[in-house]
Amino acid sequence: MKNLKVFSLAIAMLISFLTFGQEKTITGVVSDNLGPLPGANVFVKSTNKGVQTDVDGKYSIKAKTGDVLIFQFTGYDTKNVTVGSSNVINVKLAENVKKIDEVVVTAFAIKKETKKLAYCTQKVSAAELYSNSIPNYPKPSVVGIQVNTDAKGIKIRGNRTDDINDESYDNFIENPFESPKAAPLSTFSIDVDNASYTNVRRFINNGQVVPKDAVTVEEMVNFFKYNYPQPMRENPFSINTEYSDCPWNANNKLVRIGLQGKIIETDNLPASNMVFLIDVSGSMSNMNKLPLLKESLKILVKQLRNEDKISIVVYAGAAGLVLPPTSGKDKKTIIDALDKLQSGGSTAGGAGIELAYKVAQENFIKGGNNRVILATDGDFNVGQSSDSDMQTLIEEKRKSGVFLTCLGYGMGNYKDSKLETLADKGNGNYAYIDNMQEANRFLGKEFKGSMFAIAKDVKIQIEFNPKHVQAYRLIGYENRKLRDEDFTNDAIDAGELGSGHTVTALYEIIPRGVKSDLYKEPTDLKYSVMAEPSSKNYSEELATIKFRYKKPDGDKSIEMSSIVANKASDLQSTSEDFKFCASVAWFGLKLRDSKLVINKSNDAILALVNQGLTNDSEGYRAEFIRLIENVRL
Repeated sequence: MKNLKVFSLAIAMLISFLTFGQEKTITGVVSDNLGPLPGANVFVKSTNKGVQTDVDGKYSIKAKTGDVLIFQFTGYDTKNVTVGSSNVINVKLAENVKKIDEVVVTAFAIKKETKKLAYCTQKVSAAELYSNSIPNYPKPSVVGIQVNTDAKGIKIRGNRTDDINDESYDNFIENPFESPKAAPLSTFSIDVDNASYTNVRRFINNGQVVPKDAVTVEEMVNFFKYNYPQPMRENPFSINTEYSDCPWNANNKLVRIGLQGKIIETDNLPASNMVFLIDVSGSMSNMNKLPLLKESLKILVKQLRNEDKISIVVYAGAAGLVLPPTSGKDKKTIIDALDKLQSGGSTAGGAGIELAYKVAQENFIKGGNNRVILATDGDFNVGQSSDSDMQTLIEEKRKSGVFLTCLGYGMGNYKDSKLETLADKGNGNYAYIDNMQEANRFLGKEFKGSMFAIAKDVKIQIEFNPKHVQAYRLIGYENRKLRDEDFTNDAIDAGELGSGHTVTALYEIIPRGVKSDLYKEPTDLKYSVMAEPSSKNYSEELATIKFRYKKPDGDKSIEMSSIVANKASDLQSTSEDFKFCASVAWFGLKLRDSKLVINKSNDAILALVNQGLTNDSEGYRAEFIRLIENVRL
């Protein structure tokens, strides 16, 4: 018996010795406290070859027993695991809220012979990233940083250059202060887009200076969710206001207006008829474009029910239907169609839009959620090319009752202005997908708010009481302002509100009697006589707010109203949401180098934002603090 045990042990040692140097396939799931982490990096320390996790946080990698697997995800602690006898390694990463002082540069290339990705890595310290001398980075690239190799060497776009190539943004002048006597009404369309925030985040994370015109303050504010109550009775949204001190101009006040969309349970949502309109042109070849696009749309596919339908239209040199309407129960067919997409050719954007709307209209579901989802870097350069042509086309298409969602990808030739035009004029919304985390947020966690409208053409009109208000200005929404007469004109387009969506707007107030260098009330007018305050007693009212909206399938607007009391709270006694939202607007105004902001101290912004962190279960507010700390001005 003793000899048998010795023999068995010898056999086991021999098998271990023979298999120790052999590669095997390791699989598993990378997650955090909230669930799977898509887009996490997994690589073998000895070879620096690696993979990224899919939309379910799953990975598969070749490694040997004794190899060390490194698991990394931006904002989380790195974890090293030694490969043992098991072929399954599941890893849970812990979030690291400390300031990042080094990054891991991950280089990748596609091997021609295998058509698979190969990775290499190198750590780079913050000191090196911001120094004048470029360190010896691994070749050719890092996730989030594009590297171009030519005879002159390597050019890194990201941390060490302000070159944003051919990106385009609308340029606009920030809203000035206005007198409630001369301009008694302020009217604008709501804006639920948040593309500006993720784009700003991309610049800061890459160590670049943020272009001023890339900063849209209301989109930064509306990236975050706020704790507004659900609407009562049959109203599609609740109206909430708060009035306090303005943190960036000490003598001024700030009014916050918040809308909270009704949350519709998934089982009660209407059936969906969605058409993916995907840009497969040559400009989409980069890893942060078509490859990211395909993986991110799989997150949306996972949300589909049996009664939902997906079609796929692609466009490059020409437009074509690559997947006819397919039930949500056949997810594998939809995902297989996405996986087969490849980039190449020029960009016939107009033809793609025409075909996508044609498919959506042919499969229109009455009372359903009919929507085209355009995914592109916005580089339209064939056919309908100008913003005005695109605007005319999309305004015509929105009459069909089909809504529009625009998803922007990539960098360098990113056309923010075109995508914003399409979304604004097409009963749509707009997001910038810079990584799988953002895809998971917008297309997964916030799927209902992003894809299911509960109200359309939502307009806001506010009248300030000149007894208490010397001047006012709307923070942001410059490209969403409407004429006063547009408020009651049902032919005028405005923004849509999705299930569970929140929308926030801020007004800065110069109170009556306050001397200010930011605004001078005209007193020497010859032909214009400004209205005097009404003789009626409205002394307890600061302002009246009116809202108009249509049901998703309606043509006639419905009006709601609310009063803002002339009772300002001390800033310290306001809600945490008020403090946080004011901090985001403050930071956005600083990035835009607003001439109407006196205090632009980063420390002051951080002091206020740190008072608004309780409602941060998903870590987005902590991430915002890191952006403030790392911004390059």
